[in-house]
Amino acid sequence: MLETLTGFAVVGLAIAVGYLIGRIDLLGPHARHVLGRLTFFVLSPFLLFVVLAQADARVLFSSLLPVSAVAAVVVIAAYTLVAKYVWKRSIGETLIGALSAGQVNSNNIGIPLSLYLLGSAAYPAPVILMQLLVFTPISLTILDTVTSGKTSAWRTFVRTATNPIILGSLLGTIVSVLNIQLPPIVIEPATLLANACVPVLLISYGISLHGQKILGTSGHRRDVLLASTLKLLVMPTIAWVVAQFVFGLSAHEVLIVVVLAALPTAQNVFNYSQRYDIGESISRDTVFITTIGCVLILLIANLLLG
Repeated sequence: MLETLTGFAVVGLAIAVGYLIGRIDLLGPHARHVLGRLTFFVLSPFLLFVVLAQADARVLFSSLLPVSAVAAVVVIAAYTLVAKYVWKRSIGETLIGALSAGQVNSNNIGIPLSLYLLGSAAYPAPVILMQLLVFTPISLTILDTVTSGKTSAWRTFVRTATNPIILGSLLGTIVSVLNIQLPPIVIEPATLLANACVPVLLISYGISLHGQKILGTSGHRRDVLLASTLKLLVMPTIAWVVAQFVFGLSAHEVLIVVVLAALPTAQNVFNYSQRYDIGESISRDTVFITTIGCVLILLIANLLLG
């Protein structure tokens, strides 16, 4: 239990520092947007490159990948059906809500918690691969189309192929699959920039919390509650059922996929909503609720399955 709480304490401190910076207006009124763009265009690509490049290719394409994929797709589809066809939300808000429900924080929370709870920091790698090479290109293409009002096959290809997050993920995967040993002159500068990503992203998120009330945005409370419920309760349950009864994984592998599915909403979803100015209150509040709520869920999962 202490190891789990330590992982959350690390994350919580960075968010608290960001909130304090926002409260005293230390960095000025444009700090949140500047830090968001710095994270999106510079730091995140380096982090994802380093994580995937150093991951074992056998872990990347292990049986953990299809189980995590099924759980994520089912949850995303469930949210989309309700938000789009029952509540009549826009495409952009529906997408941000669906990602909030089904995309997990596999980097800055998943990696340390995987190390503390499961004994290895490599287990989130398949989820990182799936989210960044499948979900991210599709999501960013939709967001680009929605915000620009223009769409064409060539424009979509160019914007997707030149997206820094996708490029970093793809290059890291290639290095891992081909087992390329990068020299220190390449990997160490990249690691230096990668290490800056998580604290800057968390500080930016903390700044965004200042002056905001959780579930305080009128008209989007049910979006947040639905996404949070799907993320905290439904997604881990689906992962357990699929791992246990469909794929017949070992007890330890079942624990791994349940822990990964129970991780809170990815900070990247907030980063995307901030970058495209769509559904920011949905992603911000869902990140907050699931980050707090998943502590209990992870402890229960570890007690029952560990």
